[in-house]
Amino acid sequence: MSPRLDEPRSPLSPEAILPRSEDEDTVPYGTAETASSTFPPLPDIPPYDEVEPVDARALSKTLYARLESLEEGTHEYAYVRNTLVELNLALVRFAASRFRTRSEPMEDIVQVGTIGLIKAIDRFELSRGVEFPTFAMPTIIGEIKRFFRDTSWSVRVPRRLQELRLTLAKAGDELAQRLDRSPTVAELARHLGISEDEVVEGMGASNAYTASSLDAPSEDDDHEGTLSARIGYEDHDLEGVEYVESLKPLIAELPPRDRKILSLRFVGNMTQSEIGEELGISQMHVSRLLSRTLVRLRRGLLADE
Repeated sequence: MSPRLDEPRSPLSPEAILPRSEDEDTVPYGTAETASSTFPPLPDIPPYDEVEPVDARALSKTLYARLESLEEGTHEYAYVRNTLVELNLALVRFAASRFRTRSEPMEDIVQVGTIGLIKAIDRFELSRGVEFPTFAMPTIIGEIKRFFRDTSWSVRVPRRLQELRLTLAKAGDELAQRLDRSPTVAELARHLGISEDEVVEGMGASNAYTASSLDAPSEDDDHEGTLSARIGYEDHDLEGVEYVESLKPLIAELPPRDRKILSLRFVGNMTQSEIGEELGISQMHVSRLLSRTLVRLRRGLLADE
């Protein structure tokens, strides 16, 4: 089993990463004597939090040279790779410190940055002559930015709109300094070479970045209580929804004339006299028919309950 990064580790010795001898399980690289003559001994590594940055870079170069000579997937390869990760965790903490003002816990940011560090280690080539911190830092920061891009939006929007939001913010700052006022939609569109509809769409996407909790206290001094207490109200028509849905099948069973009387009275807001003139019957006849219909509907509702 490969050593874990969070387990206590003893100083790295040459024997820990040399190939095993022919008397052991397998010989993927040759005998220990051959490996000892091929690979120079590695220095002992003190606890990782006590290694200075200059020493960490020097030790990393030695370990990279050894890593390129080992076969991926072996115990020795994993040991050297994990040691490189631990030696360079200071790079991750330095990169994560740039995002300390974000709402995400620092432990999560460091964890995401460590993924970027591992990717950089796997892609790094010592023969290119580039210092590892210079090569790894863009990968680490890119991984952290990708994490914020994918998780920090309150409402998930397409990546195109996420990037457009950033472009509009930068262009808005530039134009505000030049014009000494906030730019208009048309000015932003001309500056970026896009349509005004795209500018409006990007501005709308900005509203999805953060969201306020309805249980959060009000920021205004003149109001007390939560936001939900200020914007909520009691809908008195809500209780009638159930009755309306229950009445639909009962009304459908009424004769056509009774349904029309109901419609003229409660939808058209006509008086009984006007309904009588509409149907060619007396106002008293309309009153009797309406009363009979209402009694029938009320009984139907009580029977359902």
